[in-house]
Amino acid sequence: MNYPLRALVARTVRRARNRSDRTRTRNQSGFTLIELLVVIVILGVLSGIVVFAVSGIQDRGNAAACKTDKKSVEVAVEAYYAKNGAYPPAGDPGWLELTVGVNQLLRSRPVGDGYTITLGVNGLVTASGACT
Repeated sequence: MNYPLRALVARTVRRARNRSDRTRTRNQSGFTLIELLVVIVILGVLSGIVVFAVSGIQDRGNAAACKTDKKSVEVAVEAYYAKNGAYPPAGDPGWLELTVGVNQLLRSRPVGDGYTITLGVNGLVTASGACT
């Protein structure tokens, strides 16, 4: 081979290598579809775990609120008994006695999400729903 032809071949080979290097670096600079799908699946699993963990916390919070409200009503009923010598009447009239007027011992009837508190005969306070 003569010199000009050898130089031409060498130049052509160098250009081809440069092009393939540029193409290779261009293809290697991003994420593959498989990598993106794996990340999406991992995020989905983590979000599912968080949702179930948070719902358990909310249930425990409702149970604690129910127990606290029940205890507050029991204390108000006992205070009513100490002041008047008798327990408040059962049902809605009892709630009216505890929340309105001179004997107001509660600001309002406790109402919660997922539970109900009722007044019974002889100062019996019962709770149903989240408390049980």
